[in-house]
Amino acid sequence: MPSTAGSTERARPIQAAERERFDRDGYLIIRGALAPDEVRRYAAALDRTYAAATSGGRVRPGASMHQLSAVANCPEAAGLLDHPSTFGYVWSLLGWNIHVYHSHLDVHPPLPARRPFRFEWHQDGGRQNREIETDPRPRLSVKLAYWLSDVSAPGRGNMKVVPGSHRVNWISGPPRRDVEWPDPEGAIEVTASPGDVVLFDRRLWHARSDNYSPHTRKAAFFGYTFRWVAIRDENDGIWSSDLAGRLSPVQRQLLGGLADADGDHAWGHYPSATPLYGCLKQRELLDAANPPLRP
Repeated sequence: MPSTAGSTERARPIQAAERERFDRDGYLIIRGALAPDEVRRYAAALDRTYAAATSGGRVRPGASMHQLSAVANCPEAAGLLDHPSTFGYVWSLLGWNIHVYHSHLDVHPPLPARRPFRFEWHQDGGRQNREIETDPRPRLSVKLAYWLSDVSAPGRGNMKVVPGSHRVNWISGPPRRDVEWPDPEGAIEVTASPGDVVLFDRRLWHARSDNYSPHTRKAAFFGYTFRWVAIRDENDGIWSSDLAGRLSPVQRQLLGGLADADGDHAWGHYPSATPLYGCLKQRELLDAANPPLRP
């Protein structure tokens, strides 16, 4: 895997008009974030991960793969953690005291037959949506969806969203997931070309369309949150692998690989020990990425 060190220094912050659209709709499409050669490279790495999963018996040949802990299972995906075309959007919204708490690699081949109905609409965050009492609940995290296949037409496993729904805690749904129920009012399928990226608020109500097209759906997802929220990914194996020496300090931060002398580091009480803070301070972008916290 080639080194991706220094990509953070080239990432531009979100622009005012983009932030306005994101705040209004709960998502934003970053067109052409990956160059064609990058799409081919990351898609090939994803194909190898899928082949390893099928040969290892973890995925049936021709079946779908939803592989958690993206970088631990596909080291080449590390370049997407702080890609210069997308990472500036993340730290503009959440600031510098962040990490990737949840990531996954998805491969969804065409479905050979209609599958049984299942109501899949949800917000990200799991127990956060049961245990935080505010209305609306706080953003807490944002996610990047890198499209490595062509979902420029509906019905290809597209991401379905309800624009603006990040401001509501509840939508109408069936008594059980297997009871047929219409999509929420205002739902759309997001269309994107290979190399496009969808940035979305974790509270946005979303689902995936069934893929009955001839195209295999391929995507990589990275969810970013504050370092005081626990990481769901299983990254321990990274630190004893060859990949560890090729990661930049910011990438180590994003994967949870900073040494914590005490419990206060994740709370942002020591900005100088946090690599992303140093990058943004050097570029005088801290105001755009939220000001530093003070103990």
